[in-house]
Amino acid sequence: MAYTLFYFPGNANLAPHMALEEIGVPYELALLDRANAEHKAAPYLARNPTGRIPTLLAQQPDGTEETVFETAAILLHLADRHPEAKLAPAPGAAGRGRFLTWLFHLTNTIQPEYRVFYYPEQHVTDPAHIADAKATAERRLCQMFALVDRELAARPYIAADHITVADFLLLMLVRWGRNFTHPPRDLPQVGRLCAELLARPSVQRAFAQEGLAAPFI
Repeated sequence: MAYTLFYFPGNANLAPHMALEEIGVPYELALLDRANAEHKAAPYLARNPTGRIPTLLAQQPDGTEETVFETAAILLHLADRHPEAKLAPAPGAAGRGRFLTWLFHLTNTIQPEYRVFYYPEQHVTDPAHIADAKATAERRLCQMFALVDRELAARPYIAADHITVADFLLLMLVRWGRNFTHPPRDLPQVGRLCAELLARPSVQRAFAQEGLAAPFI
């Protein structure tokens, strides 16, 4: 099975990129020119009508391609297509509920808050409130990561007793907060897990291929 991942360095493609490297399947990277809004142009919108990054093209056994977008959907699709990688409990298996709970908590609760932090002007009607919106988002994100840190005190990984695609998603989200006044990497359990993930060759390859330099988180 071959894949194509449409990406821009450090965007929401980073978690699926790490998963692809961890699984070890053939794939290609298709760089999008964000400076010229390629992700908003007709050819890309034909694949992903949201105009957001990433998009995954997944080759099917009959030779056709399936298009998947939304980061968590891509991660779940990859994990379920490649059970040999053990990046998610199998459907119906013990632990599947916890895995889905935390995968979707990260994508539904934490990830959207970053849109307020990075694009505060889209979330206010009065430009005078932009700074307040950004500061509020940072404060809320710090509270969310504190909850994750408490969960990690009881187990080595966020969604199972082994690494799953949810951990790659968490690492990506921690990276996005690296410039906070109180960055999530400084939380003891979050920092522990991220350090372990950053030591994995698959993660290092994904960061290198996207040209991401230290500090990584």
